[in-house]
Amino acid sequence: MSPRTGRPTDNPKKHETRIRMSDEDVKILEYCCKATGKSRSDIIREGIREVYAKLKNKKQ
Repeated sequence: MSPRTGRPTDNPKKHETRIRMSDEDVKILEYCCKATGKSRSDIIREGIREVYAKLKNKKQ
């Protein structure tokens, strides 16, 4: 039996970050999750990419 667990992926998530959030931030995040059907992690990753794209566009 293989020692690896989980599904194979081309984009492994090896890094972990913890954040502190207000009650209001959690409510907003939960609303986004329910409205989109995405996970908390997916919503946060999407937000990071959105901010990054805005910054990249500003530089150009």
